[in-house]
Amino acid sequence: MPKIPLLVIRKRITVLMLLCVLLALGLAGRLVYIQLMEHSFFMEKGLEQRLRPIPIDAYRGTIRDANGEVLAESKSAAAVFAIPIEVKDPQGTALKLASILDVDYDFLYQRLTKRSAAEWLKKRVSDEEARRVTELELPGIGVVDNPVRSYPMGSIAPQILGLVGVDNQGLEGIELYYDKELRGTPGRLLVERDASGRQIPHGVQQYVPPVDGYDLTLTIDHNIQRIAQREVERAVAETGSRKGLIMIMNPKTGAILAAAQVPNYDITNHRAYPQENRRLIAVTDPYEPGSSFKAVTAAAALEEGVASLNRSFFDPGYMIVSGWRIKCWNRGGHGPQTFVQTLENSCNPVYATLGIELGGERFYDYMMRFGMGKRLGLDFPGEAPGKIRSPGPKVPLVTWANIGFGQGLMITPLQLLCAFATIANGGKLMRPYLVQEIRDRSGKLIKETEPQLIRQAVSQKTADTTRMMLRSVVAKGSGKRADVPGYPVAGKTGTAQLVEGGRYSHSKVASSFLGFAPSDDPVMAGTLVLWEPGGAFYGGIIAAPVFSRLVAQVLPAMGVKRRPTKKTSDRPVVEVRLPSLRGYSIDEAQRTLTQMGLLTSVMGGGDQVLAQVPAEGAEVPRGTRVILYTDPRAVLEEGLISPLTAQSDWSSILP
Repeated sequence: MPKIPLLVIRKRITVLMLLCVLLALGLAGRLVYIQLMEHSFFMEKGLEQRLRPIPIDAYRGTIRDANGEVLAESKSAAAVFAIPIEVKDPQGTALKLASILDVDYDFLYQRLTKRSAAEWLKKRVSDEEARRVTELELPGIGVVDNPVRSYPMGSIAPQILGLVGVDNQGLEGIELYYDKELRGTPGRLLVERDASGRQIPHGVQQYVPPVDGYDLTLTIDHNIQRIAQREVERAVAETGSRKGLIMIMNPKTGAILAAAQVPNYDITNHRAYPQENRRLIAVTDPYEPGSSFKAVTAAAALEEGVASLNRSFFDPGYMIVSGWRIKCWNRGGHGPQTFVQTLENSCNPVYATLGIELGGERFYDYMMRFGMGKRLGLDFPGEAPGKIRSPGPKVPLVTWANIGFGQGLMITPLQLLCAFATIANGGKLMRPYLVQEIRDRSGKLIKETEPQLIRQAVSQKTADTTRMMLRSVVAKGSGKRADVPGYPVAGKTGTAQLVEGGRYSHSKVASSFLGFAPSDDPVMAGTLVLWEPGGAFYGGIIAAPVFSRLVAQVLPAMGVKRRPTKKTSDRPVVEVRLPSLRGYSIDEAQRTLTQMGLLTSVMGGGDQVLAQVPAEGAEVPRGTRVILYTDPRAVLEEGLISPLTAQSDWSSILP
């Protein structure tokens, strides 16, 4: 083997030494960089590994009504937590805590033996429970503040407010929609621990305080909300309805003033009620509106020149469209009428005719203009868009005829209320909203909701003409019972057959009244809907009087002064209670009603009274017209008596 020259060996050693020096310099430089330049970063990372956080919930923001009254707020409460590694006797600790916290022993033992930094044992404990746990001084067990939602004014508008979960998160309603603003930023309690999780004596302890959430001010007025809730409960009870709702808004701004319904629930004890009671049905549940929709048809016909105040109509009592028979509620028809009278009389054939004359393209466009078939943008979760038929060559003509008088489309009560508010507001469709402003805890304004115009649905002239017609409906037509002395009301009644088993039911209806007041300068628009009322079910009979009571209470609450009315007579209005006329002959019934100062109309060709509207026991003013039904089939179709009752009671007269 040849001998390596000494010079080569020395060169190799020099290169190796240089490489070692360079490596040492690199390591030294890296160490200097880490120690000096990245010192704070690695110190923080190391501290984070040793600091185990215990979360502390922030106080959710307060929710107030339009008057500044507190509807929901967070109050101090306690929560019990465990540091499992520090619990010396899991069995004994679980046994002691189970009796104090009223929590299952197995649940506690499982939490206390978990391989985790911290575990919640129970949130929202009482002051007494927190005191007893603290007095035990159990290793690894602690108590921290955990705010709980409180309702100082009780359960007001619970469907709007919504629920808050045990982890301080919004679950429903406004609490969910504005959860980011209301929740705030959680805080932390940090304690330095070793690799096994044990607290380091004299180690670092940090308290990072939570940042409280923003406060909300709603458009809801608790006074108006209480009135609405009281009236809808009364209406449902008096009519035997399955459910009902009232929603009130300011037509000029779109602000929702009240939303009440039955079924309802107590927000302070929500677990005792079915989940469906928590749904805000005015926003989430579409329905077929029936005759109240005729106001939209009238406005569209006026805007397009299809109808005018000078046009005359003739109603024979029915019309045939695409082989389907469309009937008027008055079986003999209304004969010749002006356009205003067709709305006063709520004449189906006329509005079916207008739907056909408008045609699918134009009619669909106006429904969209009024905000139907899509979400209006309410600041609330779960708003339903509804469903309206798109025009096309395969859509039968009868579809537009049916829509003309409010059947064959699905819209929410909110959408129809906004349509009436648009008529009341000179044709301007406003976006509905529930939150007026958002402020931080110091009172600084974060956001204020400005009224937002969606679109000009119809012209001011058309809106004014339609508004005049709706006033005439209340002053002279089917909505007379909705009027209030000193507070002129404009509106429209509605009675819509409900779909059951894919067919329209003859006994189940939704009765409604939509309107606004004062009619010449509206400050409130409202809707009342009653589903499946018992007995008499016409909107003009059972819904209109409720709207009258509503206006008589809400407008004074809004500071609107009652206007002086002309005295037509110094004599008070005399009301009489209707007797049961079932079984009477027509002559006997008419004689009885005439003696009581009442008018009569006979429906059918029979000679014996089978049913009547208004129903037995109703209190009505003298001069009221009572409809006497003598045709058993008509009574069944109108839903005045069930088929089962008819079979048992009318076996001798039913064909």
